[in-house]
Amino acid sequence: MLMTAAGMNGLGVSGNLMSLGALDFGLIVDGAVIIVENALRRLAERQEHEGRLLTRDERMEETTLAAKEMVRPTVYGQLIIFLVFVPLLTFQGVEGKTFAPMAITLMVALASAFVLSLTFVPAMIAIVVKGRVSETEVKPIRWFKERYAPVLGRGVARPMPFILGGVGVFVAAVLSFGLLGEEFMPQLDEKDITVTNFRVPSASIDQSTQMQLQIENALKTLPEVALVFSKNGNADLGTDPMPPNASDTYVIPKPEDEWPAEVKSKEDILRRIEERMKPLIGNRTEIQQPIQMRFNELIAGVRADVAIKLYGDDLDAMSEQARRIASVMRTIPGAGDVSAEQTSGAPTFDVQIDRQAAGRYGLSVEEVANTVSAALGGREAGLLFEGDRRFDVVVRLPDAQRDDLETLGSIPVMLPTAEGQVARSIPLSQVARFNYTQGLNQVSRENGKRMVVVQINVRGRDLGGFVDEAQARIGQMQLPAGMYTEWGGTFESLQSARLRLLIVVPICFIAIYALLYMALGSFVSAAIVFSAVPMALAGGVFALLLRGIPFSITAAVGFIALSGVAVLNGLVMMSAIGKYREDGAADDDAIVGGAMERVRPVLMTALVASLGFVPMALATGTGAEVQRPLATVVIGGLITSTILTLLVLPAITALSMRLRGSKAQGSTVGTTKAQI
Repeated sequence: MLMTAAGMNGLGVSGNLMSLGALDFGLIVDGAVIIVENALRRLAERQEHEGRLLTRDERMEETTLAAKEMVRPTVYGQLIIFLVFVPLLTFQGVEGKTFAPMAITLMVALASAFVLSLTFVPAMIAIVVKGRVSETEVKPIRWFKERYAPVLGRGVARPMPFILGGVGVFVAAVLSFGLLGEEFMPQLDEKDITVTNFRVPSASIDQSTQMQLQIENALKTLPEVALVFSKNGNADLGTDPMPPNASDTYVIPKPEDEWPAEVKSKEDILRRIEERMKPLIGNRTEIQQPIQMRFNELIAGVRADVAIKLYGDDLDAMSEQARRIASVMRTIPGAGDVSAEQTSGAPTFDVQIDRQAAGRYGLSVEEVANTVSAALGGREAGLLFEGDRRFDVVVRLPDAQRDDLETLGSIPVMLPTAEGQVARSIPLSQVARFNYTQGLNQVSRENGKRMVVVQINVRGRDLGGFVDEAQARIGQMQLPAGMYTEWGGTFESLQSARLRLLIVVPICFIAIYALLYMALGSFVSAAIVFSAVPMALAGGVFALLLRGIPFSITAAVGFIALSGVAVLNGLVMMSAIGKYREDGAADDDAIVGGAMERVRPVLMTALVASLGFVPMALATGTGAEVQRPLATVVIGGLITSTILTLLVLPAITALSMRLRGSKAQGSTVGTTKAQI
């Protein structure tokens, strides 16, 4: 941890929820577990052979040999774990900011632990372990070995049932994966709630304030609410532009132990807020969390979880189609706060010039328009000098008269006259009409095309499943020619991260397989060890399904980390089997001997790594939502990958050796008894 802290300082990585919270001590000590276990085994065997306690030089010799025996699987195992975290460094955007510190911290910690496990740990064993090292294993390991040995013997003698069982588990996991929901990132429980209210575009700041006070008074009556305050219109800073008809209401709940009996969860509070808002007419409401709302807005430019962007040319037709899409979305389970962007409704003063009437009086459209402009906007009538400074003198109607349509209509418009004729005029109402209409409220564009956005917040179900159903519904709608839709919001980030993983992860797995080949010197042996990956992934899928956690980028990170640990255990066992074969043992004897020798380190590494994730899996505080899927995947995957390493991997090895026609099989039962 000291070396990790120094590395984080050097690389400019801050200590935060992901960089330190996702640091698993089990992964850090995995390499040391393998070295210590092998060193103690060799010290016990040497003491048994010598019949006395070992000298310091003899202890140094044995620990050095123990470290050398394990240096190859440890080096390649650590390199593999390094590789599985490389895809996290390729993330971009929000997921990159979230998981890059975690990947960097873990890689620095693993590098530090690797160096210490090959230097400091063996030296400390040689210096500290001075007394007698007993060959007797602890009772749980003895109990497990006594029951594992006959099962292992059957697996080596008849490998196909074990192999088919492993394949069946993986196929079941593939089918079960379709039952998992899908989301970009687990939603943090911020405790606080944001209720955003929109009124008609013509609402003034005073009207919005009056309506907002009614909302505040209604929400304050909830006994579980501690504080309510609001913000109308634009903030002091220009980073949050909002019109006067929009307001943000911040609802701060009381601690959970002060909630009334009928309120069991935050969902109940949201439901009660919606009930309080229903009688208050004139408001369109969106309920979210403060950080979540800003998060969505920064990612995709919209506040909601899902945005359906409708593109086209005719704004009126687009608005009509957007309302149709919104009505369809409201029928889908899980859709909340469905709203279509309001493109019209802003009060507009409309001036229509009667071209025929103006022509009869000999007036051009420009002359009539200039008169209207002079009346409403004013006309320069001279200059005012104050020393070297000059000011335009503008003549225009007072505000009260400009709002009076009769006064505007009575403004004289001078008619063109020939030379010598008396100047004549007519009222402006003879050639122009004035009225107030509902005009455009806003025109949004993206990539040069007009756009209308339909926004939806997803509640009570996963984001991916909702979007799949929504896309199927929208696909059945017939849009007019020239219109098309695109999907945005956090779903867009989920798609981007998923596509990046589909490219980077296979490349990473190919590199892992290449490292396994370099470590074992055999394509077949490397493939056998690599088979630990699908079994490990199967356990992660089952764990997510049992806990009802949808698949997310956080869970994907858990699958990535799990792959490295699973391959490391398989590599340790395959290295032991290879050593027995090099010593001249028959194939079955080598498999059983290597498996029995590595039972303890395999169990220890799996238990230590999984126990390190237990606090994250059971955590309930703020921020635990992000860590929980990662920990759940790793714990569930380690269970199935350990079973694979202990049972299926020896079975696959035995079958492959028989197919290649290797050495004659030895006495499996006799070797098993000797190992016990």
